[in-house]
Amino acid sequence: MTPSDALPREPARSGGPAHPPPPATAPDDPAPPADGTAADGTAADGTPGDGPEPGPPVRLAHREIVTVLSGLVLGMFLAALDQTVVSSALRTIADDLHGLSAQAWVTTAYLVTGTIATPLYGKLSDIYGRRRVYLCAIVLFAVGSLLCGSAGSIHELAAWRALQGLGGGGLMSLAMTVIADITSPRERGRYQGWFMAVFAGASIVGPLVGGVFAGSGSLLGIAGWRWIFLVNVPLAAVALAVTSRVLRRIPNTQVRHRLDYGGAAALTVGVVPLLVVAEQGRVWGWASPAALVLYGVGAAGLVLFLVVERRMGKEALLPLRLFRTRSFRLGTTLHFIVGIGMFGAMTTLPLYLQLVKGMSPMAAGLAMLPTTVANVAVTLTVGRLMSRTGYFKVHLVTGVASFTAAMVVYATLGVDSPLWHVALGMVFMGAGLGAAMQTMTTLAQSEVPRQDMGAATASVNFFRSNGGTVGAAAFLSVLFSLAAGGIGERLTAALDRPALRRLAEQPADAEALQGVVRSDGSVSLEDSAFLDSLDPRLARPFLEGYVDAMQVTFMTGAAVMLVALVIAAWRVPNSRLSDA
Repeated sequence: MTPSDALPREPARSGGPAHPPPPATAPDDPAPPADGTAADGTAADGTPGDGPEPGPPVRLAHREIVTVLSGLVLGMFLAALDQTVVSSALRTIADDLHGLSAQAWVTTAYLVTGTIATPLYGKLSDIYGRRRVYLCAIVLFAVGSLLCGSAGSIHELAAWRALQGLGGGGLMSLAMTVIADITSPRERGRYQGWFMAVFAGASIVGPLVGGVFAGSGSLLGIAGWRWIFLVNVPLAAVALAVTSRVLRRIPNTQVRHRLDYGGAAALTVGVVPLLVVAEQGRVWGWASPAALVLYGVGAAGLVLFLVVERRMGKEALLPLRLFRTRSFRLGTTLHFIVGIGMFGAMTTLPLYLQLVKGMSPMAAGLAMLPTTVANVAVTLTVGRLMSRTGYFKVHLVTGVASFTAAMVVYATLGVDSPLWHVALGMVFMGAGLGAAMQTMTTLAQSEVPRQDMGAATASVNFFRSNGGTVGAAAFLSVLFSLAAGGIGERLTAALDRPALRRLAEQPADAEALQGVVRSDGSVSLEDSAFLDSLDPRLARPFLEGYVDAMQVTFMTGAAVMLVALVIAAWRVPNSRLSDA
């Protein structure tokens, strides 16, 4: 389809042919208007102008949408692959950098910066165009990946992951914004389903790649796990080349905005202290003076954020007027809650497979295959059903219910549970996320005006990332907080038995336990590599302590998901999506 195909045609008069449309200007080479502003909304002095009023939505042919989609999914695959690669190798990385209990920072640092940057991407892409900002996001992601590969400590790695997150936040939100720009709400599920399939594909390739790199000693003189990040650089170069070309097809209507730097700063002050408490509360004490100070700072930051957003009006980082729309309010709420469960499960389940079941990173990645298969099948099926019928609530409720069931299954896992037990939970999780994620996004976008689509989609990703950040930090914090005490008690009881005490005094086992068991009987969980060389009878108290903590963690996650299920079933209207 040529650009002129998107323009309205004059209807044919009776007895004569239709008048052809006037020649259209290509999106990337617009003719300047007579008022002295450029077609992209830039004034003659070079400052962003008000730009043209948003006209009717641009409609591309299916073939052209697929071409654009190919570039978007490549960028999203880059970000999704990084998350799944890291999750399967995180134990190896943390052991090498001596920071197993601090590993949550590697995940949360990425999510925090991506969360805060996501709303800014919506505004920046409105001002400078989707394509230009998307390419900048890829470059930021590549630079962060390169620095992650050179990290010397777990906290240094977390810092570079934060830089990586600045790029990753744009890769996710802008892809969904572009698809929303060029499709109707009813069509959207058909194409957004491919984004969910990208995550599923990344969950197949990621754990395998991560397992291969993490399991290898070194490659070209560089520790194997560092290649998990370094491999992103050539992939980013390919993504940069492809997206630079295909995103030229997107009409570039730019709108003048003021960037809400005050809102971004207030949001940072509000979110970061609360996430620090979520990570460090188990060490400091949840009611310690340091924790109470951070609670206060975070609350003050969130109040300040609301004040700034109200004053900024339509230029707010998260426009408060969007929350007057019921579908947007429900969609963002569900994204936040489901994000808690999704990221919490994705960070905790690999630890069960590796710590408790003794799997290598690569074997753990392969064991996650049921999640991927279920996710791909359900994602593509639901996308087509939504496009055909226009209804989405039934898929949303079914998806959230399935994910809730997965949490319950995980909460019943034990040290000796068979793999089919784990696989059952994985099928429920994959199917649930496949049905829920795209329908929640469609719900949030369904009634938003087109001129607000960038900010709305960024807000959706903001709430999902925020939920993911809370979930990753809270799940691992609860897990290691409970595991430390439980393991200490079980190990003390085991060593009271003469046979096990003599076993612990054997040179090999004594060396393995050195530095793990402190003089006061407590245990250090900074490194789990000793479990591989410890006698299974002595390792049993550690495994049982981890499993007990995981059961409580997953049951808490099931309770959180039950809240999402109640909202989806009783608050979301059974409305039909528009074709316009």
